This record gives sequence, C-alpha cells and structure tokens, in this order.
Amino acid sequence: MTHPERRARDDEKTRQVELLISALLRVGVGLSLIVIVVGTVLTFVHHPEYLHSKEALPRVTGPGSAFPHTLGQVVEGVRQGEGRAVIVVGLLLLIATPVMRVAVSILAFVYEGDRVFVLITSIVLAMLLLSFFLGNVER
Repeated sequence: MTHPERRARDDEKTRQVELLISALLRVGVGLSLIVIVVGTVLTFVHHPEYLHSKEALPRVTGPGSAFPHTLGQVVEGVRQGEGRAVIVVGLLLLIATPVMRVAVSILAFVYEGDRVFVLITSIVLAMLLLSFFLGNVER
C-alpha cells in the first residue's frame, strides 16, 4: 500500500471515530434532556400545588429539598414514578456521557492502533472512575 493510500485509510478511520464520538455525545445529552423534562413533568403532575403556591415550590427547588441521594433511593423512586428520581436519572446520564466518551475513545485508539493514546486515555478513565468512588466514600 502506498503512502497516500495509507494516509487516506487512516483519515477515514479518524473520521469514523469522530462521527461515533459526536453521535455518542449528541445522543447522551439529548436523552438526558428528555429524561429530565419527563421527570419535571411527573413532578408537577404529582404535585400541582407547586405551580400555584409560593410556599410549596421551595420544597422542590430550595436547599435540602427531597431529592434521592443514593442509587437505591433513585431506583425505588423511579419504580414509584417520582419525578425527582427521574430527574436524577437524567442528571446521571448527563454525567455519564463524557465518561462514556472517554471509554469510547479508548476503543477508538485501539481501532486506530495508537498505543500511547490507549494508555493515556485508560489512565484518564481510571482516574474518573476512581474519583466517583472516592467522592462517594465520605457520605
């Protein structure tokens, strides 16, 4: 294979990877937005007083409002159709989107055969995951 042919093949691989990552980010953010909107609608359907009462609305928007704080509470809240739990799922999807981008980047660098960036990106992913686990230890 000649140098221009190899370069064209590498450029096509890079383009495919960029399109995949772009789609992942768009889908992740869009899905997160949809889930958050659904959760917001559920919250106001179950608590219509939030729309009309100046005293009731701070219960959902103020500091210390009753949003689920653990994964178990989120799962139980979603099972019960609680809007606030659905909103938290949307926020978790939003947080997970760039993390998934890093994970997909590792696969992309493997596909492109770039070992240095596989190593660097793997370290970044490990640090991201470690920060999630260590951040939760203090609770």
